[in-house]
Amino acid sequence: MREAVFIKQNIDKWHHYEYLITHDSYESPVVKSQLYMDLTSDLSFAQTHYPKAEITQYLNELTIKVHNDIYKEKHEQWSRIVTFWTQEVPAVLWRERKYILISLAIFLVSIAVGILSTMHDESFARLVLGDEYIKMTLANIEDGKPMNVYAMGSESTSFMNIMFNNVQVSFLAFIMGIFTSIAVGYFLFTNGLMVGTFFTFLFQQGVLAQSWTAVMLHGTLELTAIVIAGGAGIAFGNGWLFPGTYKRTTALMRSAKRGLKIIVGTVPVFVVAAFIEGFFTRHFEWPFSTKLGFILLSAAFVVFYYLIYPYWVTHYGSKKKQQ
Repeated sequence: MREAVFIKQNIDKWHHYEYLITHDSYESPVVKSQLYMDLTSDLSFAQTHYPKAEITQYLNELTIKVHNDIYKEKHEQWSRIVTFWTQEVPAVLWRERKYILISLAIFLVSIAVGILSTMHDESFARLVLGDEYIKMTLANIEDGKPMNVYAMGSESTSFMNIMFNNVQVSFLAFIMGIFTSIAVGYFLFTNGLMVGTFFTFLFQQGVLAQSWTAVMLHGTLELTAIVIAGGAGIAFGNGWLFPGTYKRTTALMRSAKRGLKIIVGTVPVFVVAAFIEGFFTRHFEWPFSTKLGFILLSAAFVVFYYLIYPYWVTHYGSKKKQQ
């Protein structure tokens, strides 16, 4: 094809593309991608048949502009992901810290209730944990492996099942906020009651010392994430109960958005906790120092990301950006 014919057939299209590129008025990212592929095709044809022509240079410049726009968007998308975890989640954690503290208080009180109830009535453990679970645990204790329940099934299968269950639990805690924060409080109370009852039962059987490290190997992250998820649910529910100066629906949407951001922030924690529970907790032969090291590392992360870092982002992060 002659160069003049090639230009005549496509010049109107190129001028339209140039307008879109200059004014950044693409209808959608899909349109931009199609435009880029079309320009790339025309440029390839021009470079093959008219390598030194001005039209080839013109098409090359247009293609570079679109390429840079697409690359910039991808870079911004990745930056947005990084910003979400390093700025947005910590900021909303600090803003909703009151509800997270309420969640922690409910959880701790329910643990205390579980401890006192089990100490007062040994049959309470069967009521809360289930008769079958108690029988299985007692059998494992007799075999010298009180936490053998964590060794059941393959590592990968356990990890996947635990991960999906953990994430489901976190979103359940949040969604219950639609039934007001009272429902979330009940969810937290029942979970804390089980924890207190479980540890007290192990204490009564004389195996708490050897079982604690096995449970807290993953429990440090898991229990923290449950409390954080509970705080998100309470924040969600309070938006409905106490709308303030906003319309009730507006307040609910605002609190739901903040709460959902917190919940998404707990997902990686639940995933890591599930990985530890599926792959590491079953290794009862590991030295106490190794397991304690994992627990302390998890605790250090919890203190940093959920306490220290949100405070720093809120009080100093924004100032640093302004400077």
